[in-house]
Order: sequence, then C-alpha cells, then structure tokens
Amino acid sequence: MRSDQATQAQGSWHWNAETRQLLIEAPKGCELSVLAGQWSLNAIEQLFEGLSRGRLAEAFKVPEGPVRCSLRLSEGDDIHLVGAFVGQDEALGMLLADSEFSEFDPSDLQPGPDLYPVFQPIISLGNGHIAGFEALARWDGGDAKNPPNRYEDEALASNMLIRSAETLAKMRAQSGRSDLFMHVNLTARDLSRSALPALVEALMNGYDLPERSLRIELTEQAALRDESHALAAVLALKAVGAGLVLDDFGTGHSSFAWLADFPADSLKVDHGLTRRLGQYRTDTILGTLTLLAERLGMTTTAEGVENKEDATRLRSLGFDYAQGFAFARPMEETDALAFLKG
Repeated sequence: MRSDQATQAQGSWHWNAETRQLLIEAPKGCELSVLAGQWSLNAIEQLFEGLSRGRLAEAFKVPEGPVRCSLRLSEGDDIHLVGAFVGQDEALGMLLADSEFSEFDPSDLQPGPDLYPVFQPIISLGNGHIAGFEALARWDGGDAKNPPNRYEDEALASNMLIRSAETLAKMRAQSGRSDLFMHVNLTARDLSRSALPALVEALMNGYDLPERSLRIELTEQAALRDESHALAAVLALKAVGAGLVLDDFGTGHSSFAWLADFPADSLKVDHGLTRRLGQYRTDTILGTLTLLAERLGMTTTAEGVENKEDATRLRSLGFDYAQGFAFARPMEETDALAFLKG
C-alpha cells in the first residue's frame, strides 16, 4: 500500500475563462511546486513538452462539465489536471502526478478478513421499489463504531469503495437492474488523498459501472474543514464519473453558499428533520428544500424514516427517495441480493 505522503495531492488549480488565467497552488517542497503561480496559457505552455502544448486550451474550450487533461513537462514529469467547471467562467480541480493517478492498482488494497460492509436499501418514493443502497462499514461482531486501528487510515475508504463496487456489479448483474446505484461515505481526510479519483475510475471501468452509479456521500461539516481543497477534490471525483451526495443537510451549520459551490447530484436530509414530519414549520422547510434541489437538478433522500406511513407525506413534500428502518435495516451482501430480488 502506498504511504500517506505518496497519496497526497500535489496541489489545486483554478481556471478563469474571462481572463484566461490559470492559478496553480502547489506548496513549496512538493513535487510540482515549480508550477505554483498565476499563468497565461501561452506562458505555462513553455514548460510543456511539444506534444502536450495546446491541450490545456482544448480542455478549457467547452465551459461545462468535467476537465481531465494529461500533460508532460519538458523535464519529463507527467501531470494531470482533474476537475470540473463550476460555471461558464471558472473551473476548479486537483493537480496530480502521473505516478499517483494513472498507475494506481486496486489490487494493492485488499480488505482485511474482519471488515465487511452491510447495505441499507434506498427506496424510490415514486414507485416503492429499491433504487439503490448505502454501504456501511462493519467489523466482526457487528461493531459499527470501533474499527481496528489499521482501518483508521486510508485503507477504510479504499476498501469500502472496492467492496461496494463489487457488490453493486453483482446486484446489477443478478437483478438485471441497470439503474441501481450505491452510496459510499467519505471523510475530509479521505478527500486529501489524490489516489481516490484513480481508484474510483479503476473500479467503474473494471466493473463496467455507468457514471453516477457509484455515489460519494460527504457531510458539509467534514468538507468545510478545508473548503477550497474539498471543492477541488470532489470536482476531481466527479470528473472521473462519481456521483456526489451532500449528506446530513439541514443539520449543523448548513451553508447555502457551500451548496452553490458544491456540484452535488443529490441531497440527503438528516433524520433530525424527518422525524418531525407533520409539523407545519418542518414540512414547510422540507418542501422548500426539495423544490430548491429540484431547481438545481438534484435529487433528494430522506433518511432515518421509521414509519412507512411517512412515505406518502415525504412524497407529497417532493422527496425522491427514502431510507430507514421502516423499509429495511442494513443487511449483509447475500441478504441484500435476496431482498433486491424478492
């Protein structure tokens, strides 16, 4: 397994289409610190090998969607700019070294025998069918809160992604459901590792998973610990095909400014709000949130739902999905497969 230092991002970048300036932030002492600064395309291209020249202009040509650009510096080092546009005039992303991105081998991260994920169904409120699952980490004995010490590092996120992608592929194959998706939770610490986009891309390609079928859940509280880096990291994940879910929305210090910047595909509303269903003020807030999400092109999930009777009210408030003990508890892979078929 790579060391923690080897899996750190080399920096971040910010493209301004109006000024045609590329701002690169790379700390002193890191492998790509020579690129730090604000550049015009003409100026920075002087650092690239001949065949790489012109690629940046091409990558930023269409002001929408993901950005993925591979370049070679004149001295022979390979780099990647991975991110996405956050508007017509600007794009953000991560600066990665080639050895950390394109040569990532998922077989280097094998889950330990005592780690096993469980899967909780996410139900479509439109038709009552299973739409997807959320993967949750468990260890021998079913302990969800106290992982062994070796899982308190990058291995947990990587192994959960590997197991989740494998299970999602099985579910899709055995059920014939090409629309199923899988949620996997990441932390702010996970986002700091540049190997993550490579792993997601390798898993999606290896298991033939379509874009947005593997969905990363991130809480706002975790992301805001380092907002600028977190935004660059999630854009890199989105650029390689991951879906993005803003988890626990409506708790803590929810920021609409962060919602405006974060390119999420979906919102999950915490049970702290959903358990108050039926109260006028709560229903008004929830209905407003779902309308906002819809206008932003996002889906909404209510979690912590404990009564099936609440499904009708949640649907009337505009929620797309629901998750909770009212529908099913988290279950092991074999049970989840049977639940899906039955």
